Amino acid sequence: MKISARNNIKGKIKKIIPGIVSTEVTIEVAPGIEIVSVITKSSSDKLHLTIGKEVYAVMKATEVMVAVE
Repeated sequence: MKISARNNIKGKIKKIIPGIVSTEVTIEVAPGIEIVSVITKSSSDKLHLTIGKEVYAVMKATEVMVAVE
């Protein structure tokens, strides 16, 4: 895989919640650390997503915010 996005994190699919138009995908990137993405149902079908499948969470953004308490 080659991609221009700088931020990509490998993980495994932990949960998939399919909907009529979109699908919510939970990716576990480390024990207890999850990233949740909402993608189109069409994309989910094309990627053949299943629980336990290794995937990448890819983030492309012009801004990344940092916060502290």
